[in-house]
Amino acid sequence: MEQRVHKELLDILACPKCRAPVAQEKDVLACTNPECRLRFPVRDGIPIMLIEEASAPVTP
Repeated sequence: MEQRVHKELLDILACPKCRAPVAQEKDVLACTNPECRLRFPVRDGIPIMLIEEASAPVTP
């Protein structure tokens, strides 16, 4: 089941590594910086914005 983050929260969150905005992609928040692109999990509706918890970007 997809975990949505409230828009108000999403509007103020930023990638802790590069400070770029993040965008919701299914069950993760993805950094919008094309050079960073870290993906942060969302657990029980709470974004886990820790670099140690982030996963690498999916390569096409």
